Amino acid sequence: MKRLFLICLGLFFSVSSLAAQEGRFVQKDNIFPRVEIVTTMGSIVVELDRSKAPITVNNFLTYVSDKSYQGSVFHRIERDVENDRDFVIQGGGYDKDYDGLHENDPIFNESGNGLKNDMYSIAMAYQDREPHSGTRQFFFNMDNNDHLNPGKDWGFAVFGNVMDGYDTLDKIMAVETRFNEKIGYDFVPKKPVVILNIKMLEQVPL
Repeated sequence: MKRLFLICLGLFFSVSSLAAQEGRFVQKDNIFPRVEIVTTMGSIVVELDRSKAPITVNNFLTYVSDKSYQGSVFHRIERDVENDRDFVIQGGGYDKDYDGLHENDPIFNESGNGLKNDMYSIAMAYQDREPHSGTRQFFFNMDNNDHLNPGKDWGFAVFGNVMDGYDTLDKIMAVETRFNEKIGYDFVPKKPVVILNIKMLEQVPL
């Protein structure tokens, strides 16, 4: 009987821990949770916006809470060379060997939420011409990218803004890039820029 009780207790805590890994349970009463993205080039503090992008924020926090972003890289550091301007820093989807990481189910595109792809905002990436295919990859806008906002077509859903660490993003933006045969993509850093951890910060009192 005691053994059965311990097994049931273990199952209870297993289920509870699984539930706790869902982003909707992470600081569930906090509309504007903050995370610190720790990279090999410095840290970035981001404030997320559940009021405008609840699906996207909770999805992102699910990956954060299960430590899934640890060891992933920023695989795309792209400048708009033609117009001599910075464009985006994208990551979260590959490890240091540029192997794809586990993806949860894709989410609904919340690009019509009123948040704009302005400089130093964070947005959800998706596959070309598949606006509801976003899973774990995200990007930082490194200029005011108005063409990524929704219009006649779906845009890219912004779900937060950088609060600190602008200098880190600027340093990442300046790294040397090249074509990577494995993922078939340009603008890949020659030396990997690794996400060491993404950790929750304490809730800011109102």
